[in-house]
Amino acid sequence: MMKRAICLLLMPFLLIGGLHTSALEKEDRLWQDETIYYILVDRFLNGDESNDFEVDLQNTEAYYGGDFAGIIEKLDYLKDMGFTTIALSSIFDNGGKSYRGDQVINFYETEKHFGTIAELQQLVKEAHKRNMKVMLEFVADTVSSEHEWAEKSSYFHGNSFKLNHMNEQLSEELIAAAGWWVEKADIDGYYINHTQAAPSIFWDAFSEEVKDLKSDFYILGSVTEGSVFEEKSFDGMVDLPLMEELRSAFADIDVNLTKTIDATEKALTQYSHPELNGTALDTISTARFTHDILETDLYPGTRWNLALAYTYTTPGIPFVLYGSEIALDGGAPPDNQQLMGFRADKELINYITNLGRLRQELPALTRGTFEVMHQDSGMVVFKRMYKSEVLLVAINNTSKTQEVTIPKDQLENDKELRGLLNGEIVRQLSDGDYKIVLDREAAEIYAMADKTGLNIGFIAALAMVWLGFALFIYLVMKRSKQKR
Repeated sequence: MMKRAICLLLMPFLLIGGLHTSALEKEDRLWQDETIYYILVDRFLNGDESNDFEVDLQNTEAYYGGDFAGIIEKLDYLKDMGFTTIALSSIFDNGGKSYRGDQVINFYETEKHFGTIAELQQLVKEAHKRNMKVMLEFVADTVSSEHEWAEKSSYFHGNSFKLNHMNEQLSEELIAAAGWWVEKADIDGYYINHTQAAPSIFWDAFSEEVKDLKSDFYILGSVTEGSVFEEKSFDGMVDLPLMEELRSAFADIDVNLTKTIDATEKALTQYSHPELNGTALDTISTARFTHDILETDLYPGTRWNLALAYTYTTPGIPFVLYGSEIALDGGAPPDNQQLMGFRADKELINYITNLGRLRQELPALTRGTFEVMHQDSGMVVFKRMYKSEVLLVAINNTSKTQEVTIPKDQLENDKELRGLLNGEIVRQLSDGDYKIVLDREAAEIYAMADKTGLNIGFIAALAMVWLGFALFIYLVMKRSKQKR
């Protein structure tokens, strides 16, 4: 017992003075350094009841009351979790009960349920004060039958309200609306679903317009069928093939991670800038990742931890759907679009917070090379390296403790690996190799650092403090005995 107490006492001091890996100063902020939180505005938080008309919490197809005011109220909550960018679902004036925002009536007005243009501007200002960026989802494939364009048959394909982007006038009007919001609300990016609905020539003109207005503007695209799709006009794409492999691998235990690693490495060769792709576990168009986990009868928190550890530490930008931090459940839409809850177990939130902090502090996680060091069934170890910063990420997706030996010629000599999530230290073996031991269903981010030495002077001072404390206790007990 005494030995254990001494070890716990000395541990903080043994860790002092060796970890300089996070001291690297990042250059100018890049989009690959971001961590994006996607918000379905209507289902997040009701901050202003004055715009609650036709709200019905019992009807999954009706408005629930979420608005700009509610998002402003929770900006600190999101920032504290490490999110640097929020992406809002379509905020344009919509027809009927289209709380998702995909039935646009007017591209130059906000949906009245969400608030006014002035309130959206205030949301962006408040986010920028916190050094957070704001993206809007731009609906470019369809409009409501109530839109004034409905009378212009040449604007559509057949009798549907699917937009015909080969119509030059329509394209010009859409692009003008996209540029208007960049100037009006000072937004930082667009998220565009169903990018395959418009041809390359349209997206090229779209991109040129918004980037002329704001040079660091980011455009993230997505396709619904899950195929790889890239156009030069998009900065990145939500990698849906990778998402499918992530869900398959981490929803269950003892699943081989080979296909997941293959999907990650494939993206590195298929995309011009894979580091700008969105890495997601679910989207507003899919069943929740939690839904897949519950079908395997496993604890969602642990499964989420492993999956998020992978998405936060591999190349790409984490694209996290609202409610993931509370493991929100839901099947196919609209079941996956439930009301956000804020009274939840903090364990997963704390884990996301730690991942977000490390992602902001360690450039290697956002800018580093990617090299697989070990891969066997459900256990993987990969290296991220940027300049002099070297990190090893280990993920054990199995039901047993795993041991992995990394040969000395693959890492620096005379160093140690410092665990940044759980605090474990891995020192070189007698032959110079590094042996990582990782518990079942666990992940760790190791930083390569100088060996930890004992600070003799500090320990001596600590010993004097303990000696003085012991003397004080002795005198108190002696006086108490004399009085008795």
